[in-house]
Amino acid sequence: MNARIESLVRPEIRALRAYHVPESAGLIKLDAMENPYTWPESLQADWLETLRGLELNRYPDPQGLVLQAALREAMDIPEDMGLLLGNGSDELIQMLAFTVAAPGRKILSVDPGFVMYRMIGLFAGMDYVGVPLQAEDFSIDLPAVLEAIEREQPALVYLAYPNNPTGNRFDADDMVRIIEAAPGLVIVDEAYAPFTDSSFMGLVGDWDNLLVMRTVSKMGLAGLRLGYLVGPPDWLAEIDKVRLPYNINVLTQVSAAFALRHKAVFDEQTRTIRAERARLQEALHRIPGLHPYPSEANFILTRVPEGRARALFDGLKQAGILIKNLDGAHPLLADCLRFTVGTPDENAALVRALEGAMVDGGA
Repeated sequence: MNARIESLVRPEIRALRAYHVPESAGLIKLDAMENPYTWPESLQADWLETLRGLELNRYPDPQGLVLQAALREAMDIPEDMGLLLGNGSDELIQMLAFTVAAPGRKILSVDPGFVMYRMIGLFAGMDYVGVPLQAEDFSIDLPAVLEAIEREQPALVYLAYPNNPTGNRFDADDMVRIIEAAPGLVIVDEAYAPFTDSSFMGLVGDWDNLLVMRTVSKMGLAGLRLGYLVGPPDWLAEIDKVRLPYNINVLTQVSAAFALRHKAVFDEQTRTIRAERARLQEALHRIPGLHPYPSEANFILTRVPEGRARALFDGLKQAGILIKNLDGAHPLLADCLRFTVGTPDENAALVRALEGAMVDGGA
């Protein structure tokens, strides 16, 4: 290794691998929990018309006030709560870490969970504490979480609701117990809010340490990279101090505000994805050897026969379908694959390929 790199780059960073996004050209893409539907042509034409008057030589509105107003109206954000925008949820997670990071400060979450809680905490010099979920159903082990909170006194607690990568929604009473026990902030990550009927958004303000984080990615705007954080104004004022200037570019601001004015289009797509999720779940249950877990997200975690995850992943890729292989990511995810819910045709192709692969390899 280059001696200068070895002397200057932090050992914990040298030990990492960069976040890997696999090549997907020419494949049915069911690996990244994206909305598979594009915009109707009429909507695309109207959107392009709104871009004509943009002055790309000027910096964007630093606060994104027009976009904030559109979000407040479309997402039923409480009027008395603060709102902060991020370049995706990832930047918000980074801002939260930068706001509270100090020697010995800790982040706590449940495992398996969203990998960026741990990675961004490490970038900021914070320690990560992961409490394993219950093995049988990926529910919260409440006594273990409460004990870890008492022992570690974390500055930040993240709870994804529903959880990624397992797809289940945690018990709301367990969540409340954790909020009330936590000495620091509790961030309820509702990235998959479009696919469930439960939310903590209406409870923001009931506890002074509760924040709700969301993204517009899963509703069909992943390319815009827009996340938002809702919580008590005094907290968000502090977090805003570490936000990079002009972090939401003008194309994202205008495009997202336009899309939110046409939210009914995306709500209809979401209803279709929910219906397809149910159909895909039933189809997976009918394939001998597969165990799909209940999901309130736009993906289905599925356990496959022992030792078959890699072969099934490779077989599906050869069939032109890209999914996520989670085997090896965490002990509780041994022999697990994750399927994003696609269009009816994409889901049918996935089921056919799985049926063939299971027969060829033996269930």
